[in-house]
Amino acid sequence: MLQLLRRMNNFYLQGSCRANCYRFEIDGTQVGWISPHVASLLTRYPDVFSPPHGGAVSLCHGLDSYRKRSEAVDAVLQTLRQESSLFCLKGWRDEKYSVMPKFSDPPLMWMERAATSLFGVKRYGVHVNGYTVSDTGEVSMWLARRSPTKQTYPGLLDNVAAGGLSAGVGIKHTLVKECQEEACIPAATAEKACPVTTVSYTYEDEEGVFPESQFIFDLELPPKFKPRVGDGEVQHFYLLPIDKVKELLATDDFKPNSAMVVLDFLIRHSYIEPDTEPCYQEFVAGLHQTL
Repeated sequence: MLQLLRRMNNFYLQGSCRANCYRFEIDGTQVGWISPHVASLLTRYPDVFSPPHGGAVSLCHGLDSYRKRSEAVDAVLQTLRQESSLFCLKGWRDEKYSVMPKFSDPPLMWMERAATSLFGVKRYGVHVNGYTVSDTGEVSMWLARRSPTKQTYPGLLDNVAAGGLSAGVGIKHTLVKECQEEACIPAATAEKACPVTTVSYTYEDEEGVFPESQFIFDLELPPKFKPRVGDGEVQHFYLLPIDKVKELLATDDFKPNSAMVVLDFLIRHSYIEPDTEPCYQEFVAGLHQTL
């Protein structure tokens, strides 16, 4: 788990690309990070992006509204989509993500989800811990096995439901939608989920920089309820005792950020305790980095 947490926070480590990245700014406010390679590509679009200056790449001042910024950047991305060097754009989703300095700030523009890592803008999502409590008080957790045809992390274990926050869509709405679509959990049941925390981290890989924060919900499901495969993003659901979940967490069988969500559940429900886990503080710190 420590190796996983280091990997999911490697943007903060010495030797990461952070020292070489340009700040991505809109009206003088930083909203992301851009690598030198991407910055060099953006210089071909001087009507949209100002050349790097003072360690930052900025949108041109004439793009002074949400609509203008969004449409101008999207036109550039549609062109860059043809670039063989930008592998992440081959996973184009036609899904809009909001771009803003903090989650509480008004969005400054929207951006295609697949492109967000090129600009290192913050991405938000919802993850649901589905669990049951037996008559004797034993807790078991529902886990999903991702479809082998998923674009990302095919075939790995996942939370019972999860999804990214699209522009203009609320957190609770996303939670109910994903529960219904992925696990056939009725809306009336999904709405009982309790918001409990966020899990935040920033990592880099060959596709860019990923500052992400997940809104975490716990959902106690009736003992006789069984999630069903809905939209095909999941191939199977498993109800597992907590000890088995802990075993699986120490393997490479989990989608990385979903493993972090499960680790957080185990800590919050005292299945991992500081007297018996020497790395307790490192676990907690690694789950809650400031973006």
